[in-house]
Amino acid sequence: MLCYKNVVKFKNAVWKVRGIIQISNTGEQIMTEKFVLAYSGGLDTSVLIKYLQEKYDAQVITVTVDVGQQEDLTSAGEKARKLGVLKHYHIDAKDEFVTDYIYPAIKANAIYEGKYPISTTLSRPLIAKKMVEIAEKEGATGLAHGCTGRGNDQVRFDITLSSLAPDKKVAAPVREWGMTRDEEIEYAKTKGIHVSTAAKKYSIDASIWGRAIECGLLEDASQEPPVDAYEWTVAPEDAPDEPEYVTIQFEGGVPVAVNGEKMTPLELIETLNKTAGKHGVGRIDHIEDRLVGIKSREVYECPAATVILEAHKDLEKMVMTRHEVLFKQQVDAEWVFLAYAGLWVDPLKEDLDAFINRSQENVTGEVRLKLFKGGLQVVGRSSPMSLYDKNLANYNIKTSFNQSYSHGFIELWGLQTRMYNALKHSAKKQQENKKT
Repeated sequence: MLCYKNVVKFKNAVWKVRGIIQISNTGEQIMTEKFVLAYSGGLDTSVLIKYLQEKYDAQVITVTVDVGQQEDLTSAGEKARKLGVLKHYHIDAKDEFVTDYIYPAIKANAIYEGKYPISTTLSRPLIAKKMVEIAEKEGATGLAHGCTGRGNDQVRFDITLSSLAPDKKVAAPVREWGMTRDEEIEYAKTKGIHVSTAAKKYSIDASIWGRAIECGLLEDASQEPPVDAYEWTVAPEDAPDEPEYVTIQFEGGVPVAVNGEKMTPLELIETLNKTAGKHGVGRIDHIEDRLVGIKSREVYECPAATVILEAHKDLEKMVMTRHEVLFKQQVDAEWVFLAYAGLWVDPLKEDLDAFINRSQENVTGEVRLKLFKGGLQVVGRSSPMSLYDKNLANYNIKTSFNQSYSHGFIELWGLQTRMYNALKHSAKKQQENKKT
């Protein structure tokens, strides 16, 4: 149902909160949809503009959100206008992306299935949020994205958009049209849409937190990724022959300085992307379990994310008790699954955020790392909140730790284990006696 309140008349048209009513020559009212489209400037979303215009009879407003893709996003706006969009918005959200999305992920040690720092995942709820803001501003009737029916992003966009804007349609036309990539390229050519060489070879998604590469030769999981798939990292064999040491300073669980130099959040990640990438650190190639049940070969470049997350986990172990560390591992696993599975706006994630933020109050200190030929190693750490005492850990130095107490501790610690095995041994003996 359309809202017919707050009508404003413009000559022969009536603009509404949720769409446009056009008056035909016969006086008949024709409703035209107005969609806000998440637009990257790439093949899929460029084709979507024409598809929405022709199949939905819709006016299209495109939104490009800069999350640090390291691309010329100005050309995306120019391309959208040439394709006949009603309006185009270019939103610089890099700082917001780092502080409101990447920082929480760092605190949660967010790595999916032990390898992927959820770089693509994190940008989706932010893009959805910006789409909804523009839709409200422009009185759009719907929101559209270019996700296929095979991936995770459709889940992330659908759930976030419908949660933030329950009164608007959410469309995923790529799920409808069923075109192969080759068919999509041919369709683009018939509509005068430029198709780049990269688009023919790979599907790329990037943010300041990482770069994802899919399609083409990468779909053969038995083959090594081609050299041209990578842009942010050098091949380990081509990295410098001398290691480089990097010290990251943390305050309250987030990085604030590199090698003693304070930086803005964005500058810090950009610096570590370049430094780690130069040494071939951050290449990820793994088989990933998508939410929709498909196993997928995924290739990523996440130099800064790889370094920062490794340093953060190490510092936590120095300042947290064993009980905190073990319990937080469970919380982190649930947090990263919720984020990966498109449930960024679920109340459980907010609950977990509360615990995680409290746990980070003492995560302050420095971690020193060694980067060399694609390898990453923590080689030192210090913190004013450290629970590590070298006097207690050193067997050769006299301390206040009374070693004789250990005997009583062991007696109690292993009591139930010994009881179980004693009973097991007794039962075995009884069975043997019965046989004889």
